[in-house]
Amino acid sequence: MPELKAATVPHALPDRVPFYAEQAEECTVFEHTWRCQLPLLIKGPTGCGKTRFVEHMAARLGRPLVTVSCHDDLSAADLVGRFLIGNGETIWSDGPLARAVRTGAICYLDEVVEARKDTTVVLHPLADDRRALPIERTGEQLQAAPGFMLVMSYNPGYQNVLKGLKPSTRQRFVALDMGYPTPDVECRIVAAEGGVAEPVAASLVRLAQALRSLTDHDLEETASTRLLVAAARLNASGMPMLLACRTAVVNALTDDPATASGLHEVVRAVMGDGR
Repeated sequence: MPELKAATVPHALPDRVPFYAEQAEECTVFEHTWRCQLPLLIKGPTGCGKTRFVEHMAARLGRPLVTVSCHDDLSAADLVGRFLIGNGETIWSDGPLARAVRTGAICYLDEVVEARKDTTVVLHPLADDRRALPIERTGEQLQAAPGFMLVMSYNPGYQNVLKGLKPSTRQRFVALDMGYPTPDVECRIVAAEGGVAEPVAASLVRLAQALRSLTDHDLEETASTRLLVAAARLNASGMPMLLACRTAVVNALTDDPATASGLHEVVRAVMGDGR
């Protein structure tokens, strides 16, 4: 039996609302977009909280969430579905997008520009007033159930000629820009998610600000909130802070020994020799 390449989370209502610290009225934007039955495009750098934000809003709105982690082998069939052969018969199996459309779930396509180009064409009828998903192989026209919402995200920093959204796709969506949180908000996030005291969280945030201001290192990405939370959790478990920052932050940002050495000097300068 062919393996479906779309990765999904369990299609069920969450039992709690995941922690999320709002930055700039993005929760209001999401809720109004959902109530107006419009699709949403979230733009922001790696690790700034896009996925957590969607999880938070799905739970807050009481909607099941289907998450698809897009990759360069993801095709339209992986999203919509395909015929499978089993027990001597051929049956149709819905993909994650079709399941979300049928049941009124929120469907989140994470890093959508990584998927094959034929996937965006499938999304067009869902992203306008039709709110429909044509299934060519079965001749079915799925009308989105009440509560359905299409949400996509991508990192504009990776956008290039080969990997970008066409205007015909982008202009179907309400767009939301997300960045790294302000220092006070990021401190709250690191303290809450990392399980550390606020002074420790504040020192990690100062480290992130120092790393983000660097211009003399060839880094594809800078220190994200996600990396700060990982370092905080390691430190909360008893790992010395310098070691936690080296393994969770520095080594995650670069493979180059010289660059890693330079980043570690920044860590020492900001964090000192404290545990």
